[in-house]
Amino acid sequence: MSTDAVKEIVVKAPPAKVFPYLVDPDLMVQWLGSEVSLSPVLGGELRVRCQGHPGVGEFVEIVTNEKVIFTFGWDEPGHPIPPGSTQVEISLTPEGEHTLVRLTHRGLPEDAVADHNSGWGFYLDRLEKVVGGIDPGPEGPSHK
Repeated sequence: MSTDAVKEIVVKAPPAKVFPYLVDPDLMVQWLGSEVSLSPVLGGELRVRCQGHPGVGEFVEIVTNEKVIFTFGWDEPGHPIPPGSTQVEISLTPEGEHTLVRLTHRGLPEDAVADHNSGWGFYLDRLEKVVGGIDPGPEGPSHK
């Protein structure tokens, strides 16, 4: 059985300031992982290294200042979540001068939801900091 990991945060910035952190590799690497390579076009590749693990995906939908959807999986032999097997949607909803960032990671194995909720919470906290001009520090060896 598959299920979803869902995390939300409110960032003290409008969607137009948050959105570039979802599609610009120089900005994304400030909050997500230690290495980022991406081509933010439909069908374009996304590669990240999170906690030392290589993640791979492909952009499915990009709506400027509103949302980004990409497939995702871990590029490691035998991993139970292989590349392209899940989908991540990050939506940006204006709330006055702030933005509600909602991340939904769909199609995860049931036993992986808690770990991914924890991981995405860690990374979204980093996103909130970098958008606010705060250095979140190094990614670190573990988010737990």
